[in-house]
Amino acid sequence: MTNTATSAAQEDAGPRPRSAPTRDQLAAWRAFLRAHASITRALEAELVTEQELSLASYDVLVQLAEAPDRRLRMTELADAVLLSRSGVTRLVDRLEKGGLVARCPVESDGRGVAARLTDAGLTRLRTASRTHLRGVAHHFVAQLDDSELHALERISRRLVC
Repeated sequence: MTNTATSAAQEDAGPRPRSAPTRDQLAAWRAFLRAHASITRALEAELVTEQELSLASYDVLVQLAEAPDRRLRMTELADAVLLSRSGVTRLVDRLEKGGLVARCPVESDGRGVAARLTDAGLTRLRTASRTHLRGVAHHFVAQLDDSELHALERISRRLVC
């Protein structure tokens, strides 16, 4: 490729990112991290206090409730809740002891194991969702107007790989 062709290709791709973020860009990044951490801590505290359920446990129950047949392979569950495989295994162990989740074989794979939401788990999720959704409304939705929520959703979708 010639220098002219290379130059044109680079222009078509848009501006090249700087090697390091500017001060303003870092301020935006840090504000994003602080907002996420603050809201997550508040939601976690409310769930633990009112429901004796961690946010990670709640997330596992939600992912299973939304899955076909209320079950996911352990690897799919780990990906869905952003935990390591060993982390989701330990969490499912605790939820299984509480009767909220059961392990079951994957029919198409003799070695595969899935987690399935039990009826007790679904009932627990329905109860805990009142606390969680109230917290989301208070700590997140009420802080933004509709246009800000729409913009944040659009931006967040762009950031997800």
